[in-house]
Amino acid sequence: MSMGATAARRHADAQRGAALLLAMLILTLVASAAAAMVWTQQRAVELQAAERVRAQAGWILIGAQDWARLMLRSDAGRAFPPSAGWARKLEESRLSQFLGGEGGAGGDDALDLFLSGEIDDAQSRYNLRRLIADDGQPVPAEIAALRRLCAAAGADAALAERLAGGLVAAWNAHESTAPLAPQHVEQLAWLGLDAQGLQAITPYVTILPARTALNANTAAAPALLAAIDGLELPDAQRIVQTLQREPAASAAALKGLLPSGVAVDEARVGVHSSHFDVRAWLRWDDRLLEERWLFERRGVGAGAQVLLLRSERRSLLPGTTG
Repeated sequence: MSMGATAARRHADAQRGAALLLAMLILTLVASAAAAMVWTQQRAVELQAAERVRAQAGWILIGAQDWARLMLRSDAGRAFPPSAGWARKLEESRLSQFLGGEGGAGGDDALDLFLSGEIDDAQSRYNLRRLIADDGQPVPAEIAALRRLCAAAGADAALAERLAGGLVAAWNAHESTAPLAPQHVEQLAWLGLDAQGLQAITPYVTILPARTALNANTAAAPALLAAIDGLELPDAQRIVQTLQREPAASAAALKGLLPSGVAVDEARVGVHSSHFDVRAWLRWDDRLLEERWLFERRGVGAGAQVLLLRSERRSLLPGTTG
């Protein structure tokens, strides 16, 4: 074979190899483009499904909010649980049969959605708003009250002064270096306070928009101890046990349970509530959505109004309830 024929053959082989590489490259690009198109389409379907579930969740939670309003309005003439209807929890209920397609629960598009909820008396806990006066300064009598609560809850009593100081700095802040103003008890950690002490008092304190009185009928002993000057812890525990069996219908009935020489300041403690915490949980698949509302009830009977003061929504890990 001549040198020219050999060179021509090598050139032809090189062209065939280049064509094969080019074909493989084109095939790879086409496969990648097709995979990208499939992924984009699948992602669009997932986003559409998520948006549909989000819209359904929103309507369900609006329904839960209406349920809470109805319960609070219907019990506006009652002062306390267990007779109050709102004191009963809404056990987890499956709602997919109402949200599926035309096939109802058996339809292909039906979703496993579960709703539960509860209403809690926000005035069953000591309101930290009472620590600060209208002029923005701490109230010594309320700091002393919080010291009693801290001691009864197993926290350092000195936490009361540090907590009051932090709230003054946050609620009266005009500087960028001031701490954020907490709206929930969980946010008190923003003030840089002892985590263990905050955990100890958390079940007995709350933060409401106004300085409200404690409801003795629903309060625990540490909170009752804070609201009544001169009360000792054993007496507070005895009163709580008595009120759990037979709630006081009036301030006079509450006064009858107090030891001799101990008086009730009706601005600090009573037997009625107007503020309520409501929580609703919506669960589907491995997701859990929590909605939290703060309601204020004004008036009694059929003319009672239930106003929404605060609303918050957050996602939780499965198996938790906030």
